[in-house]
Amino acid sequence: MLVADMTDKSIESMSFEDALSELEIIVRGMESGTTKLDDSIASYERGVLLKNHCEKRLKDARLKIEKISLDSNGAPTGLEPFDPEDK
Repeated sequence: MLVADMTDKSIESMSFEDALSELEIIVRGMESGTTKLDDSIASYERGVLLKNHCEKRLKDARLKIEKISLDSNGAPTGLEPFDPEDK
């Protein structure tokens, strides 16, 4: 799939896996050296957006993980939802 075929897809609506896959395609295309300069620049710009999206999705996933409370012996005492406001 060419990068040009993927540019219509909104990055914000992409899953982490789809965004990462497209980013890998962009990197391989740029590494091959067969892309025209203007296309390389557009691919690079989209790649930055994809990288940022992937980082945001990972951060959001991390924030959704439940944190475990530990007692003085280090044993789990219970689970409570992770509150991103309680950093």
